[in-house]
Amino acid sequence: MVGNFVAQVDVDCLLLYSQQLIYTWNREGLAVMASLSVYIRETRPQFLLLTPACFLVGVGTAVLSGGGPGINIGQLLIVLVGAVAAHAAVNVLNDYFDYKSGLDLNTQRTPFSGGSGILPAGAMSPTGALMLGLGALAATVGVGIYVMITKGPGILWAGLPGLILVAFYTQIITKRPWLCLLAPGLGFGPCMVLGTHFALVGSYSWTAIVASLVPGLLVSNLLLLNQFPDVEADRLVCRHHVPILFGRKKSAVIYAGIALGTYAWLVLAVLLHLLPWPALIALLPLPLVLSTSRGVRKHADNLPQLIPLLGQNVMFTLATPVLLALGLLASRMWL
Repeated sequence: MVGNFVAQVDVDCLLLYSQQLIYTWNREGLAVMASLSVYIRETRPQFLLLTPACFLVGVGTAVLSGGGPGINIGQLLIVLVGAVAAHAAVNVLNDYFDYKSGLDLNTQRTPFSGGSGILPAGAMSPTGALMLGLGALAATVGVGIYVMITKGPGILWAGLPGLILVAFYTQIITKRPWLCLLAPGLGFGPCMVLGTHFALVGSYSWTAIVASLVPGLLVSNLLLLNQFPDVEADRLVCRHHVPILFGRKKSAVIYAGIALGTYAWLVLAVLLHLLPWPALIALLPLPLVLSTSRGVRKHADNLPQLIPLLGQNVMFTLATPVLLALGLLASRMWL
């Protein structure tokens, strides 16, 4: 009977220990998941969709140039990881420097501008954000080295300017209006499209250069419009971009001009036989572009009315490069 009692005590102790162990594992697992969630949100993943959209244009030009059969899916995924890492790096480093400058404490956040809000909320330390940004940048460099080894040093023509833009965007580029306007488009247009094209086929082409201007112009315009809500806060920390230089009303005219000019360039490129005619499928978002441009000019100084227009701007900025890529891929199959 004593033996049965001892055995029961041992079983009870074992059960209690197991429950405590499971509780500890669950608690630590939840803590890890929560920490991981913060790191992911700090990269602003909703905006990272822009990267594969622009990346696909480079894939389309690579396939159109005859590189389709030789494109390795594994290599394609590696290059995509490098492109996403570059985008994440600029997002996180921008958040870090904005917090250190005090900008994040004064800005009016919208779904499309004003930073992630992670650092002002204390959910992550500034050091943690800096390490995350530098880690993402290091991953991009690693992919660039891989491409240099597999395809040659020519990747530096697209990759090196891209790295410079990531590293100096917040601290230097945002203080120079025209450079601030052009830099995002240069990064997501020529740098990303040409870099992807070279990484897949080992050379550059005029088709890739021409096609890269479409996402390039759209992304510059995307950032231009996203600066409208931040004019007052940006001025406090000595940023100097186009809406600060000219005001929102005149910047709205520039925005509309770039938006319409992007699609005019697409049509002209097809007429000059620089792009194949199926690329014209990228004109499908044009009605949304026209209505958004009219709305921006009308509501440039009215933030509540402007917010939905920022969303529409994101929609056609994502849709147009994807459609262009589909047109390029269709050209290879049908023509």
